[in-house]
Amino acid sequence: MNSAADVWKKVLELLSRDLTETAINTWFSECRAVDIDDKKIVICVSSDFKKNVIEGRYLPLIKNALKEIFSGDMDILILGENGEADYSHREGDSPVTEEYTFERFVVGNTNRYAHAAAKAVAGGNVQNYNPLFIYGDSGLGKTHLLHAIRIEMKRRDPDCNVVLVKGEEFTNELISALQIGKNIAFREKYRSADALLIDDIQFIAGKPSTQEEFFHTFNTLYDAGREIVLTSDRPPQEMSLLEDRLRTRFESGVMTEINAPDYETRMAIIRNKANQLGMVLSNEVANYIAENLTFNVHQLEGAVKMIKARSEIIGSDIDIPLAADAIKDLVREGYTPNPDRIIEETAKYFNLTTDDLKGQSRTKNMALARQVAMYVIRRLTNLTLDDIGEIFDRRDHSTVLSSIRKIENSIQTSNEFSKAVKDIIANVNSGK
Repeated sequence: MNSAADVWKKVLELLSRDLTETAINTWFSECRAVDIDDKKIVICVSSDFKKNVIEGRYLPLIKNALKEIFSGDMDILILGENGEADYSHREGDSPVTEEYTFERFVVGNTNRYAHAAAKAVAGGNVQNYNPLFIYGDSGLGKTHLLHAIRIEMKRRDPDCNVVLVKGEEFTNELISALQIGKNIAFREKYRSADALLIDDIQFIAGKPSTQEEFFHTFNTLYDAGREIVLTSDRPPQEMSLLEDRLRTRFESGVMTEINAPDYETRMAIIRNKANQLGMVLSNEVANYIAENLTFNVHQLEGAVKMIKARSEIIGSDIDIPLAADAIKDLVREGYTPNPDRIIEETAKYFNLTTDDLKGQSRTKNMALARQVAMYVIRRLTNLTLDDIGEIFDRRDHSTVLSSIRKIENSIQTSNEFSKAVKDIIANVNSGK
């Protein structure tokens, strides 16, 4: 069989009979064929937006082209942004993406230690970094590091059994295995791994059966000297529904946090992505992106892609007005509210004053409102627990953590309370 790239090249030749050159360049120029077998070809595109357009407008034409090439029906799987990495995991030993390597990870002050620890693990330093627990908000590079570890381990030893899975998938696999009586095969898959990498481990918290299974899986691998790497959106101590026996194990190795990239790192990420896409960005445009998008790596990379697409579609040079128009939705999405605004909206919701929330009163209504405000600030900003405590009349770290855990528990157990917190968050964000 021809390679996936050869087949896709032929598909594009056939599509050019029905589509204009502009359509081909706009929607298919960044498509890459990443896998093929006797049933399907797998294509990766640069964004979910392009994926949706191709599936909505051009899928019948692509299938007709494949039918012409193979003289029979052939399926096509189109992967959007980040889809290739997930696919490589699902397909086991299929080719892994080169997008998520250590070489392509932009190192800065806010992720330097996490990057160094991940490289040490990938290099075989299990004893000093087991388990490795990386935490931080979504989109800061945790998943990138997991895939980089997997890629490097497979480079060093192609026979190395590296299992990479999301926490939610681990739970779903366990449920399915129990339903169809395949729990022995499930355990064999995870407990025989040379390295177990789990993304978003926080999803197993609050699920007793999953935590029980993972506890024994963890112990089996750890006792055998096998590497365990976990990522999460928060440190173990802030997972209120996580069993204590798992919390202590997660904290027993090396824990490292990834924070939002600083200005210099944001500029490096922007330049790096532009180079990958063959773009030339002026200092003014790069600076505009870096100053207006401060939330995460995905935002920055997505902005560069959107600016490139906008420039190609309208046939215009890239300047600040074009860039501003292309990323205006991302700028709005990346808004980080001021803690004072959060306190103001929370106080208003509970019919209190901001002084009430910051004060020492322990009446039930004021205490609850204060706890909600602490939770929302922690969720919507990059402030530490100590920073939040300073805002609320210098309350200590443990008090803030306890307050956040109480609100997390209430959200899990009460739909009405969960809705109230969502309303407060919506009110805060409406002031963008």
